Amino acid sequence: MTATTDGSTGAANLRAAPASDPTESTSAAHDMMAVARHAAERSVEHLLGRQDEQGWWKGDLATNVTMDAEDLLLRQFLGIQDPETVKAAARFIRGEQLGDGTWNTFYEGPPDLSATVEAYVALRLAGDRPDDPHMIRAAGWVREQGGIAGSRVFTRIWLALFGWWKWDDLPELPPELMFFPKWVPLNIYDFGCWARQTIVPLTIVSAKRPVRPAPFTLDELHTDPACPNPSRATAPAASWDGVFQRLDKALHLYHKVAPRRLRRIAMNEAARWIIERQENDGCWGGIQPPAVYSVIALHLLGYDLDHPVMRAGLDSLDRFAVWREDGARMIEACQSPVWDTCLATIALADAGVSPDHPALVRAADWMLGEEIVRPGDWAVRKPGLAPGGWAFEFHNVNYPDIDDTAEVALALRRVRHPDPARVDAAIERGVRWNLGMQSRNGGWGAFDADNTSPFPNRLPFCDFGEVIDPPSADVTGHVVEMLAVEGRAHDPRTRRGVEWLLAEQEASGAWFGRWGVNYIYGTGSVVPALIAAGLPAAHPAVRRAVDWLRSVQNDDGGWGEDLRSYREEKWIGHGSSTPSQTGWALLALLAAGERETRSVERGVAWLAATQQADGSWDEPHFTGTGFPWDFSINYHLYRQVFPLTALGRYVHGDPFATATAIGAGTGKGA
Repeated sequence: MTATTDGSTGAANLRAAPASDPTESTSAAHDMMAVARHAAERSVEHLLGRQDEQGWWKGDLATNVTMDAEDLLLRQFLGIQDPETVKAAARFIRGEQLGDGTWNTFYEGPPDLSATVEAYVALRLAGDRPDDPHMIRAAGWVREQGGIAGSRVFTRIWLALFGWWKWDDLPELPPELMFFPKWVPLNIYDFGCWARQTIVPLTIVSAKRPVRPAPFTLDELHTDPACPNPSRATAPAASWDGVFQRLDKALHLYHKVAPRRLRRIAMNEAARWIIERQENDGCWGGIQPPAVYSVIALHLLGYDLDHPVMRAGLDSLDRFAVWREDGARMIEACQSPVWDTCLATIALADAGVSPDHPALVRAADWMLGEEIVRPGDWAVRKPGLAPGGWAFEFHNVNYPDIDDTAEVALALRRVRHPDPARVDAAIERGVRWNLGMQSRNGGWGAFDADNTSPFPNRLPFCDFGEVIDPPSADVTGHVVEMLAVEGRAHDPRTRRGVEWLLAEQEASGAWFGRWGVNYIYGTGSVVPALIAAGLPAAHPAVRRAVDWLRSVQNDDGGWGEDLRSYREEKWIGHGSSTPSQTGWALLALLAAGERETRSVERGVAWLAATQQADGSWDEPHFTGTGFPWDFSINYHLYRQVFPLTALGRYVHGDPFATATAIGAGTGKGA
């Protein structure tokens, strides 16, 4: 198959011609296999070339401009602005502005009020004038949406730091939360780890209520500057919203009378908690928001900027910056080297790279060195469980996650390492830890077991996305798949996981995707797990999933699902075709025995036709999820690893398919 001038293989031409006899059908299948093999080989070469010499892979992790705006606001608050950083950040923020003057939170998504407010303020700090055309458009749209008063709590907290919003008009978050034992509702361990790490420092900020001199006013962002926060009706007292609104009013009264000594002890306890969780690289949890708020909180308690804790924290924030060739500076909310490395290892191995290839051995060595063998916050709910797992980031020993641990184990099993005993021991610790982190309902969350309290999401303060960590189908699917590969398919805990997954299937046949967009991700995670765990491809749940995937395949042969599927049913399974989502759909279909069907062939052809000259794929759409709808992610390596994994399994089959899974498919051509 010769390449076209745009670097594609010309595979799109194979999509249209149905075979008229068995000979033609066989010929077409051979042609498609050749196309897939060629595309996989080019992708392997590209991915191998992106490996760091230490053994890891990491793609950029793009989110939205609030990360960049808040970085500038932090520097303004601490008085550490420098012209180069401000100029570069402003260049990036301006470059993300839409034609109507707004900013959104994902590619081709609708305008977002909070993102637009924060971006506007950041550009004002960078010197853009309110009468500049792009600023006039932004401010006008903000007023049309109700002004600053309609933005999220976190946006208004940032504005309160400079007196642009009143602290009295924000929900209260008292540091005395630190005294709540773990059995009391709304203790800090009722929150998901990402929210917990953010809320603890914000209790100090909420108690201190600092105000730095504002360099300008923001009257143009209010519908009525004389009344920036119009009163709103309180929900009925008998409703949960009403209960928590009245609780917030009570906490505001408490703020005025809180015993000083008790409050000081509470803030010191919060500071101790924060400092104990600072990583060796100076960050907190490997993610940007907790680091930002921790630096602010400690500064308010008297830690000067030259204190070792503060200096390390500020230095860590600089490592979230991605400097682009055009001089723009983008802030990553997080970095994903462990996740990217295990997924890249799986993709390369499944595409036929030798298990003892030096690149895979280096990757395995690096992953083995990243194993976490000390307790973290998860041990509060599981105090007797021995540690052993992997986190998402370079440095995050307090918060290993169940998803990474499962995928790292699957990756390590694909490598022929010179020290197999070391690999076996690490995997066994990870398996034991994952089994111990199973929630009571049979599923697995990402960071904690049984993090399912209904109360945190109801707090008026918590309007910034998901703040608890209940079991999800995608994480549970990955754990079940890993346990099956480890020979534990018949373990009662694995069977409970399978039962939970079967109960979570939607009527459509799909599964909800918590950490990826959305039902395509959930279904692409669960079906391979069910097959690995011994369900036949003829099982009704698998057939319903296959039927759903066929029904949402795009006319071009690929699959795509817009982030709006988290809010609007009409978007479920629908959106522009993307390489990563097409890879997920193909992984499910291939696991279900659909390799020789028209749906799979069309999907493989789409991947081959959209591959670029260097063996990579482009994917501007966001297919990763931090919080469903509220915080979306574009993992830049997803577009490389998932298409390659799918192509590899199309060509070589699943390396861990069991004898019962192979040949169990009964699906006919789509």
